[in-house]
Amino acid sequence: MNVKSVIINAVTSLKSPPTGEAARHARRAYRRQLSFSQTVFIAVIVFLFLPLFVLILYSFNASKGMAWTGFSLVWYEQLFFRSRDLWRAFWHSIFIALASAASATVIGTMGAIGINWYRFKLRNYVQTISFLPMILPEIIIGVSLSIFFAGIGLHLGLITILIAHISFNLPFVFLMVMARLDEFDFSIIEAAHDLGASEIQTLLKITIPVCMPGIVSGFLTAVTISLEDFVITYFVTGPGSSTLPIYIYSAIRFGVSPVINALSVVMILGTVLLTFLLRNFLKYIAAK
Repeated sequence: MNVKSVIINAVTSLKSPPTGEAARHARRAYRRQLSFSQTVFIAVIVFLFLPLFVLILYSFNASKGMAWTGFSLVWYEQLFFRSRDLWRAFWHSIFIALASAASATVIGTMGAIGINWYRFKLRNYVQTISFLPMILPEIIIGVSLSIFFAGIGLHLGLITILIAHISFNLPFVFLMVMARLDEFDFSIIEAAHDLGASEIQTLLKITIPVCMPGIVSGFLTAVTISLEDFVITYFVTGPGSSTLPIYIYSAIRFGVSPVINALSVVMILGTVLLTFLLRNFLKYIAAK
């Protein structure tokens, strides 16, 4: 048998499926495993998305109760034209989320870069204390901030909510930027300094662009956490400064209003649209 025949037989044996009783048992076990995985996947998807479908369905219900009485857009009409307080709370949440996330991103990024660049005596203590808001229960943070604001004579309102949200958003931004900096090659910084770049130029043109994935991730995480926070906001909110979670909590004590369902549908559609636009934008940036 020549070398060519040996190679052809080897390739053929690799392409052909294994035979025998052991191979049949392996294929049956793989099918059972795949079937179980598919079942678990479908169950998880149903568990996660079925409440959303129910919410969307009942936002078009003509009555307030759970009994379906007919298709109607009355709750959307009430949402857009007769829910001024609800929209005020919604825009309060948007403002607080964006402002606190932006502030926490700037402070957390500068703090992570400073701790990573410089060596000082209290460096380890500062780094440890920075993670405390992630560990402590939210009710402790909320009560502590409420006592602090009362002690310094600061009236509860949007300012106190903003300060509170910045304080518990900081650790998340700090952690994500620090994780990015751990993979950073500091020989690039040394090369930039050798070429005459100042610290500000190195920061703006090298360090921040390299850390940008961590910075963006921290900002988006901070926005999400701020939008859904209830416990801490409950302790630091004041008259006329309710955010959306606080407003919804106050409203459902008198029964779940279908207007809240309609607002949830609008927010779901807005989130999907924003995700789609950001996805296409990131593809466009990556392609350039």
